[in-house]
Amino acid sequence: MVALSQYPSFSRCLSHFSPPSPSSHCIQTALVKLSPFRLRRQSQSCQGSWTPRLECRRSFCSAVAKQEEAGVLQSDSMGDIVRPDFPILDQEVNGSKLVYLDSAATSQKPSFVLKKLYGYYETYNSNVHRGIHFLSAKATDEYELARKKVANFLNAEETREIVFTRNATEAINLVANSWGLSNLAPGDEVLLTVAEHHSSIVPWQLVAKKTGASLKFVSLTEEEIPDVGQLKSLLSKKTKIVIIHHVSNVLGSSLPVEEIVSWSHAVGAKVLVDACQSVPHMVVNVQNLDADFLVASSHKMCGPTGVGFLYGKSELLLAMPPFLGGGEMIADVFLDHSTFAEPPSRFEAGTPAIGEAIALGAAIDYLSNIGMQKIYEYEKELASHLYHSLQSIPGVRVYGPAPSETIHRAALCSFNVEGIHPTDIATFLDQQHGVAIRSGHHCAQPLHRFLGINASARASLYFYNTKQDVDDFIRALKDTISFFSSFQ
Repeated sequence: MVALSQYPSFSRCLSHFSPPSPSSHCIQTALVKLSPFRLRRQSQSCQGSWTPRLECRRSFCSAVAKQEEAGVLQSDSMGDIVRPDFPILDQEVNGSKLVYLDSAATSQKPSFVLKKLYGYYETYNSNVHRGIHFLSAKATDEYELARKKVANFLNAEETREIVFTRNATEAINLVANSWGLSNLAPGDEVLLTVAEHHSSIVPWQLVAKKTGASLKFVSLTEEEIPDVGQLKSLLSKKTKIVIIHHVSNVLGSSLPVEEIVSWSHAVGAKVLVDACQSVPHMVVNVQNLDADFLVASSHKMCGPTGVGFLYGKSELLLAMPPFLGGGEMIADVFLDHSTFAEPPSRFEAGTPAIGEAIALGAAIDYLSNIGMQKIYEYEKELASHLYHSLQSIPGVRVYGPAPSETIHRAALCSFNVEGIHPTDIATFLDQQHGVAIRSGHHCAQPLHRFLGINASARASLYFYNTKQDVDDFIRALKDTISFFSSFQ
């Protein structure tokens, strides 16, 4: 029997949904799907629609407890419990049940988030910060509430430390072109690792060419983890900024960001953290990390595409010039010059992705109500199961460190199979088994070259996956290997 205390989605998230007059019948029918965000009017005894409210906590959770005591609830994993929230996963692909293992590229979106996005366009679509009419005021309130949700999610000190961008790539470009062009000069150094995403490398290459600064790269250890010892040794007074990932999208390894930040600050360097693969999967506290900048993308954390965010310390953002010019980011415009708004408006030129930002706020509600620590612990089990299952197959080479008591490995594995191209593997898995994985260089060509390969296959999981998904993938992979081996 499942212990509901393990899942804050029951103890906290259910409290956000209340009918005008909840009845036991309404509660029982809502529990059928065992999922916090599929609560809807299930019977005629429920009058009106379900609306987000806090008042229902006691009656709803006590009803859930009674259901548990009666033995109605089964011992399902977190993935089983939340799966009904993601209707896209309930389909067949090429005649097989879909097994989606490409969440490192983009996560799926729960109905709760999709309805929030649709609700904006259907009921209060309007521009923000400009109109005084009802729709504009509501859109502005919801947009700024989403910013507050991001700030709280990261434990930022102030809401104004959150800048909405199109994605994490734009956020990094913002820092590179605003802070970088203003602070880098010939002889200065930008320190990165060979395992960085292209989005963390290319913008700084462009800025280095303009400023005369140089890029220095940290290599990998024998365990295929970025060499933190080498990073520390390369830090000097010449180092102006350190660009690091929190979790690698290829190796599955994580870096000790707090230590790296401390070492970097000791020599006067700033630190930018690519948190695209960490913010969706674990608790990230920017005040504890003490990083100067941090970026992430909505679409990897159950939110829509087209919106991401930059966290920046207030004093840094205040000192940075605008990245783009136009509406919203100005204070006053004259024919010969302009003055600029305070952050974050200074960096949000033009009409933003309003509905997408609001839906990102809903995604944060969804994740928070499940509990990021619970997601982390659940995915830790999935990660170990995936890694060891792949390692058990002859001819499979998994990249990155092995999970252990001291090494946390993210729930993703990049791998190759001897004698079979990764694109052939991904194609066969999709067409013959309905298994979706990624193949290619995963926007990390320098890392692949360092590893001596051109490409790899990658299976990546999220909290809506289960061990059964992993087992289905492993069976399909074995069949794939058998098929291609028959031609060798």
